[in-house]
Amino acid sequence: MLLLLAVCIPLHADEGMWMVNSISDALEKKMQERGLRLSAGEIYNADAEGASLADAVVSLDFGCTGSMISSQGLLITNHHCAYSDIHSLSTPEHNLLEDGFWAMTSSEERNIPGKKAWFLKKVVDVTGEAEAMLAEAEAAGHRLGSRKLAWSLEKKYRDITGYEASLGTMWRGKKYYMALYEVYRDVRLVAAPPVSLASFGGDIDNWEWPQHKCDFALYRVYAAPDGTPADYSPENVPMQPAAVLDISLDGYAPGDFTMVIGYPGRTDRYSSSYKTAFETGVTLPVSNAIRERQMALIRKWMDACPDIRLKYSDYYFSLSNIQENDEGKVYCCRRFDVAGEKVAAEDSLQEWIESSAGRQSRWGGLLGGLSRTYRDVSQIEKALTVYRETVVRGTRLARATYRLGLLKNQVLESCGIAPRRAIDSIPPSDKELSCCAEYRFRGKDYTSVMGFLLKDYEGLDLRVERDLFRYAVEEFYASFDSVFWGPYQKELYRKYLGTQASLPDTQASLPDTQASLSGTQSSLPDTAVSSKEVPEVRSRGLDALCSAIWDSSFLTDTARLDAFVSEGHTVDEYLADPLYRFIQDIRIADLNRLSAGKEGRPGLSALSKEYVHALYSMRLEKGEEQYPDANSTMRITYGTVGSLVPRDGVTCLWRSTAAGILEKYDPTRYEYRLDSRQKHLFEDGDWGRWSCLYDGSAFLPADNVSRGTSVSDAGCLAAIPGAAAPASRMYVNFLTDNDITGGNSGSPVLNADGKLIGLAFDGNKESLASDFSYTPGYNKCVCVDIRYVLWTLDRYAGMTRIISELGL
Repeated sequence: MLLLLAVCIPLHADEGMWMVNSISDALEKKMQERGLRLSAGEIYNADAEGASLADAVVSLDFGCTGSMISSQGLLITNHHCAYSDIHSLSTPEHNLLEDGFWAMTSSEERNIPGKKAWFLKKVVDVTGEAEAMLAEAEAAGHRLGSRKLAWSLEKKYRDITGYEASLGTMWRGKKYYMALYEVYRDVRLVAAPPVSLASFGGDIDNWEWPQHKCDFALYRVYAAPDGTPADYSPENVPMQPAAVLDISLDGYAPGDFTMVIGYPGRTDRYSSSYKTAFETGVTLPVSNAIRERQMALIRKWMDACPDIRLKYSDYYFSLSNIQENDEGKVYCCRRFDVAGEKVAAEDSLQEWIESSAGRQSRWGGLLGGLSRTYRDVSQIEKALTVYRETVVRGTRLARATYRLGLLKNQVLESCGIAPRRAIDSIPPSDKELSCCAEYRFRGKDYTSVMGFLLKDYEGLDLRVERDLFRYAVEEFYASFDSVFWGPYQKELYRKYLGTQASLPDTQASLPDTQASLSGTQSSLPDTAVSSKEVPEVRSRGLDALCSAIWDSSFLTDTARLDAFVSEGHTVDEYLADPLYRFIQDIRIADLNRLSAGKEGRPGLSALSKEYVHALYSMRLEKGEEQYPDANSTMRITYGTVGSLVPRDGVTCLWRSTAAGILEKYDPTRYEYRLDSRQKHLFEDGDWGRWSCLYDGSAFLPADNVSRGTSVSDAGCLAAIPGAAAPASRMYVNFLTDNDITGGNSGSPVLNADGKLIGLAFDGNKESLASDFSYTPGYNKCVCVDIRYVLWTLDRYAGMTRIISELGL
């Protein structure tokens, strides 16, 4: 008997990061009902004549999204997406972050080495091919891992098409799609406002509303004279994209349809309630507490020294963004009871499983297995989090120790020995010991070894790194289970901080973590690392311990590094460096073994995969149209412009204006400063045709604006006190309820006709549980108005050549 099921869109109308290559008739109809005036084929259609909107949207190395806005290869994205590039071009004499960058001629556009723009050409469903390869490998008695599967299929499609190929795995292997890209390798910076405009409000306003950021930057994509991708060359010419986004100056109003096309990075919405509670109750509080201390140390140095601020601004920006995201994730998951919401879904899943003997056989013990396994690994995962945040990420100089490990691997390979991981506590074989003791780096190796190791020193201040290392050591010894310390770490502890009797025996049994959690997933304990008062004597001991490592390491001083490499040493002598020894000296094999789960049981990875498959299968059978978790593949999300009600008694408008910049202005605070020219321009209020009161041919009088005017967003001013004030005539940022996440930064925000009205640059703090779940009414996308961008280019920067290039 055939069971005919209606295809349903999820309950939350604006939820979903939909694959552009799989827009169903039902989804197309739903978007059109919400206001879209395009067909699905106009959004993405790789097989038809002509271009689609997707052809104008670009991945910037799968970290951010950009879009093409001129036939001469002009690309727009967020300033914070370009931050690292601007930082790399800055010097103390020419600080482009603080001063901004405006290429007034094409010859002034600055090459960004290594930057790539990825243009999607086509997405191919390769599920059948992938399943056949997996089945063939299983029949032959061996396992085909995901990396090898991807490598094989990607190579095949690269050879066939000549494009770069990237395999996307959806729903943990239920579907496989091959994305084919044309990759342009000559990308140059064209324009970037100073941080006082681009990041007005700084970290304080991050994730908040209202915001007032001019968060944009312009690049230009270049090609060989014949139009094909090429490495940087002065002979290259601006590429001519297949599609260019039209820019709309018509504005927007509450309820107007919007869509965002971009490359969202990662979500985990198919995760179980157990994982959600585990991350928000165990691992994230630990990493948040450690990172907070690290940021405070860096901030102290940045406030004291402008040169250090320049060196560390990019790194601090990244840490701050991660920190605020993770803290908000914990708060929002608790506020909106995301784990509880997932428990309710799992009750339905369990009922569905039990309604079929076949499903019961495959998945009957799935939820119980997840519960047990998360209880088993909770404490060991907490220890791993402490280890990662202190030893691995405690100082950026730790990367130099990994380079020593890579040098060792090069030597091992020359001896015919398989390379090891960068950190690996498995005892070396006699052959390895002999190879490392006998191989000596000599004078001829000086240039290559120094060049290899010095890559990690650019942009560092070793005084800052020493402070960070001191804190990392303190937190490591206070919070990392001593059972997993290595011999060198124990030796240092005994010498400077404790006694032989205060430590467990090296061969002590590993801890039983079975009882680390009790009850159900809702009873996970709060395990945040507490700040510990360290007695004066212990503090002196920590100082001495850190000095013993730091002052003796050739890695912590470039002069010592140069002298050491010049002398010529064996691999063993390189690996005897105290900083390398301290970071390497972990019983990592024991940690990994415990983290994998109890022997004889499936581990978390296998259980989580089965959970996704069960959830996917249930929804498929019930006729629910579903979207896979984000994985840096192109997606579309639709929504509307709208206000935010973040909490009881508070309602926030859907847009902010330049008036808010003047209200927030505070010359005593770095985040809210403006230079005299910026302040004058905002006070003068000469917005020209970029004003929200411009209807394309003339200005509408602010005090006669009504809902019936031709400017869709002008009417809102009539009901706002002080709307006639010049500063309120420039819209700066606005809100939509498009479903976005990291990776969407820089994505074009399009109206019902597919025209560019802004760029997505942030979310609101109430949406920070969105990696795990979409929360209707609270998930907002914060966007910069394209007219504010154009005003900045025109009136502030004087880049009339760009305005002309855009045909405006």
